Amino acid sequence: MRFPRLTRFLGNPWVQDIALVIPFMIVGGFALAYTLTRPDSVSPLSPALLLLTSLPLVWRRRHPLAVAAVVVTLEIGGLLLAGPNGFFVGLQAMIALYTVGRHRSGRVVLFTGLAAGLAYATPVMIRDYDPARPFVVITSIVFSMLLPFVSLGVGQFARLRGELKQRRQAEMREEAIRGERRRIARELHDVVAHHLSVINALVGGARTVLPPEPAEAREALEAAEQSARQALSEMRQLLQVLRADTADGPDAATGVGASRLPELVEKSGNASLHVHGEPVQLPTAVDHAVYRVVQEALTNTRKHAPGSRAGVRLAYLSQAVEVEVVDDGSPGKNAAAGSGFGLGGMAERVALCGGRLETGPRPRGGFRVYALLPLERA
Repeated sequence: MRFPRLTRFLGNPWVQDIALVIPFMIVGGFALAYTLTRPDSVSPLSPALLLLTSLPLVWRRRHPLAVAAVVVTLEIGGLLLAGPNGFFVGLQAMIALYTVGRHRSGRVVLFTGLAAGLAYATPVMIRDYDPARPFVVITSIVFSMLLPFVSLGVGQFARLRGELKQRRQAEMREEAIRGERRRIARELHDVVAHHLSVINALVGGARTVLPPEPAEAREALEAAEQSARQALSEMRQLLQVLRADTADGPDAATGVGASRLPELVEKSGNASLHVHGEPVQLPTAVDHAVYRVVQEALTNTRKHAPGSRAGVRLAYLSQAVEVEVVDDGSPGKNAAAGSGFGLGGMAERVALCGGRLETGPRPRGGFRVYALLPLERA
């Protein structure tokens, strides 16, 4: 777009409504001036009515019901006083009723149509009723009651059309997101998962041909093989999430979460778990963050303070969940954990959930990892 500021200005609802009213005001102003200079030609009531019924249309989108009530009331008053002949009398009411149908729905539109129809039928009956021919006025009454529903119906049609357009656009955005997720899944499968499989195979082959004497090397290779196998398993679970059509589908779970903490703590062999509060269903992002915080903290404990014990505390609060992992290792050994990439990734994951992360050595020895994850923002 060559003129973005002009486009934004013209797209402003205030500008559009003022532009709609200006022609009515110009025509009404000239007509009123003409009738005032030539009082014997036409009554000034009609152009004055045109001005009075046009001005409220500026607020038609903000207060559609109030504007429709004011415009219809003024128009009915003009019909009773000056008759049906006037400058654009009736068009303003149609615009106001169209706005009600465009921005309201259901019973509000139905009751507005009934009220406007009865209001228009009343002056028609008073003005056109003839005792000698009582059935002639029925046609005028029916037409007066149906006319408001025409404007309301057009507004409802425009409303439904706009909602369908927004729904199509939302579906297109979701389809684009799903396509991008599938593309990322293909990249992960073709590159990362392939290299992890190669690493696992090489480590396993090296372990099988290694002599039994160097026990430490064999244990290191076994740990590397197990880590590679676990990384492959989690990679497959991640691919299932990326390939899932919706976040609520059966494939949305990655297999990690607060419910898996007992199994994680048991596998670590050097930790205990304490749960406080009534467990609740956590949002997916928070559920994954809880598991990853504990997993990374226990991994750092085994890496930087081997042989120490760790305590895991999970507390369910009213609007948040707390995770704390404390070990009894020496401060000197655990201080190195704060400089690794694991704590950085942990901080990013907690920040994405709108939470707070605290890590650092304890005064009496050991290391502490604490995370507070709010539930409302997640």
